[in-house]
Amino acid sequence: MAVPNLTRTDAQERARLLHVDSYEVELDLTDGGGKPGDRIFASRTTVRFSCTDPGSETVIDVIAAGFRDVTLNGEPVDVSTYTPESGITLRALTADNVLVVDADCLYTNTGEGLHRFVDPVDGSVYLYSQFETADAKRMYACFDQPDLKASFTVAVTAPWDWQVVSNGAEESATEGLGGARVVRFATTARMSPYVTALVAGPYHVVRDEHDGIPLGIYCRASLAQHLDADELFEVTKQGFDFYHRVFDYRYPFGKYDQLFVPEFNAGAMENAGCVTFLEDYVFRSKVTSYLYERRAETVLHEMAHMWFGDLVTMRWWDDLWLNESFATYMSVLCQSEATKFTNAWTTFANVEKTWAYRQDQLPSTHPIAADIPDVQAVEVNFDGITYAKGASVLKQLVAYVGRDAFLDAMKTYFRAHEFGNTTLADLLTELERASGRDLSGWSALWLETAQINTLRPEFTVSEDGTYSAFDVLQSAVPEHPTLRPHRLAVGLYSATAAGLVRT
Repeated sequence: MAVPNLTRTDAQERARLLHVDSYEVELDLTDGGGKPGDRIFASRTTVRFSCTDPGSETVIDVIAAGFRDVTLNGEPVDVSTYTPESGITLRALTADNVLVVDADCLYTNTGEGLHRFVDPVDGSVYLYSQFETADAKRMYACFDQPDLKASFTVAVTAPWDWQVVSNGAEESATEGLGGARVVRFATTARMSPYVTALVAGPYHVVRDEHDGIPLGIYCRASLAQHLDADELFEVTKQGFDFYHRVFDYRYPFGKYDQLFVPEFNAGAMENAGCVTFLEDYVFRSKVTSYLYERRAETVLHEMAHMWFGDLVTMRWWDDLWLNESFATYMSVLCQSEATKFTNAWTTFANVEKTWAYRQDQLPSTHPIAADIPDVQAVEVNFDGITYAKGASVLKQLVAYVGRDAFLDAMKTYFRAHEFGNTTLADLLTELERASGRDLSGWSALWLETAQINTLRPEFTVSEDGTYSAFDVLQSAVPEHPTLRPHRLAVGLYSATAAGLVRT
């Protein structure tokens, strides 16, 4: 099924025109008709939004197999020309609007939208959502772009023996028709559609609590014997303590569930309060300490997104790199200072940085701050430049402005833009304020150009063995001749029986 490709220009116009207040999403997961791979579920969405230019028109995104009813302000909406690429056109908007879309949506087995998996071990059905970058429209009608945030109230009808998890905490569970269970969730804070989530099925769950935050860890029932929840909870609690201290901002989404799901296309996804992970992280045999370290980095990476990504979100996908780079940098910093993985920066140098070096020397290299004209262009930027080079350059930025100034800027940034959207310029403004440095030149040289620099030491040693001169020479490849400011620490070491000693 073809899907729409939202452009940045269209998204900017829609964001200018609309302010979205709230979504009420009602889903029936008691299984619809259709053959395997073509099953449907009922999705009813009520959207309340305002329009700055009454009388104009817009489009709401949805990918549906069919519609039972669509009304705007109580009047029927013509969906005869609907296609998944075009969405539903909404004409003659008023200042305040209520849209109801009652649709049949399709389960997927591609990891996009609401994914349906049948466990080959016991035949159990498991569901989970994956919406980044713009696949929330596969589960419910929405304005599917990051800068049209809203609150979400979700109700789900599901088989009685299923666990049902969403962004909000469960408020009630009552008996529905046919022995089903109707689960209602607390209304969320304002968030982008791509970080909303739903996970449902007979998942095994282990619960805990830390610092007033309810915690849950989930996996398939057939993997329950392998779930090392204690180890995962330990890293989770260490992460919360660290981020609360350095951000000086409480975790903003109430409860915190972590769910290991089957057939996941990525490593993990930072859904607010409902984080999903590749179930390969449920180790089914003895593994190396390296794999525990990498799993911990992923746990802490997604947790960092709760602040940088979910609480404060990029306005458009141009700043995807910043979202991912920040989470990677903070997760390694947290590992090195708050967990048993104290050598995390060594792993970062050996894994992330080498990945970045390789990617940056390929013909496919691109600036860290890439131009993203549409949603499809985002997909090619989930790479070593966005994640690893971006995090490496962010580490250089922290050295350039100073750690204290960096963290001071982040505290102000989160408070100034909580539950809103920003651009890189907003972050640089806070960093310039905190550090007293003009970062416009630094940003242009580091973020808007591609390829690597080579640094080469050149030194002179006197007859007595002391260094009389030491220079670091920088060069660049001819195709990308950019020289950049670097802040470096140069150390001299002596070999002793106890090992290397800095002199």
